Amino acid sequence: MTLPKKHFKLFIYIVGTFLCSCQADIPLNAKKLNGLSLVASRDSLTKDHIEKILDINSNAVALMPFAFMRHTNEAELYFNLDRQWFGERAEGIEQAIKLVQARNLKIMVKPQIWIRNGQFTGDLDFSSEADWKKFESSYRQYILLYASIAAEHNVELFCIGTELFNFVNERPEFWKDLIAELRMTYDGKLVYAENWDKVDKTDIWEDLDYIGADAYFPLSEKISPNQEEIQEGWKQHKEMLKELSSTHRIPVMFTEYGYRNVDFALKEPWNSEREISSINHNLQARALSVIYEEFWTENWFAGGFLWKWHQHEEAGGIENNRFTPQNKPAEKVVREYYRKFRN
Repeated sequence: MTLPKKHFKLFIYIVGTFLCSCQADIPLNAKKLNGLSLVASRDSLTKDHIEKILDINSNAVALMPFAFMRHTNEAELYFNLDRQWFGERAEGIEQAIKLVQARNLKIMVKPQIWIRNGQFTGDLDFSSEADWKKFESSYRQYILLYASIAAEHNVELFCIGTELFNFVNERPEFWKDLIAELRMTYDGKLVYAENWDKVDKTDIWEDLDYIGADAYFPLSEKISPNQEEIQEGWKQHKEMLKELSSTHRIPVMFTEYGYRNVDFALKEPWNSEREISSINHNLQARALSVIYEEFWTENWFAGGFLWKWHQHEEAGGIENNRFTPQNKPAEKVVREYYRKFRN
């Protein structure tokens, strides 16, 4: 039987509505988060710094107040100290928020822990219940300080933690209680930033608004893979993220993403060792092009925050092989794709 034209349209609408309801709640025409991870400054953020952010067509920034641990065995955080850089403590975060909001940029406040000697936060563990309780108390104070600032200034996104898999896995009740407490005072969206290799192994997503991945997924072991090889490298990771989004019915965002402009950059994209001396501008630019084509077109994907963006005009450059795309060929790629997905 052939349906009348008006009934056929109604049928298509109903089916389409059903299918969309099974996916994460992002309209197909929603703006993506074209974000930058803003490196904290020694001094105040300025209007000129914001102009550079707008020039690359970014519409969001991550502000990162840091807390420090002297050692993994010392169950206490140190934060909002006078000796910290201005941009890493409460006063600097508030100053940056006001300046950024004046230009209608969205904000994610993303607290992060730095352990002396660069030890990985995801492996944090304590040998006694007393130490766990002490650390939890310290962490709660740290998070609630910056959540209160985010709430006061109507910041859109708040990240409750960054790469803390063992802490999240071992202490689930603490996190449920913390999230519930945050919901009582903060009206914005909550996300947690998990490392690429643990994003599908954490159970925290059901209580949050976004699945956050620090997206340093290994994509190729070749010195300088081409576009097709990079796309192939993404297949299994992309399918996992899509399935995760569908399971929890919330969108995925890349709370961090980016690549160095070095040979073998996609073998271990998280590798930040300064001993690496190669330069490969084309690979950095190519890898960024692929990530935008693969993810920014997906309705279950919310966007991401590029790692990382410095505030001084001379940052990066063709002799620099760190993560920033500033003053490198990759900067043009970011600008073009962020323009494409800004509207």
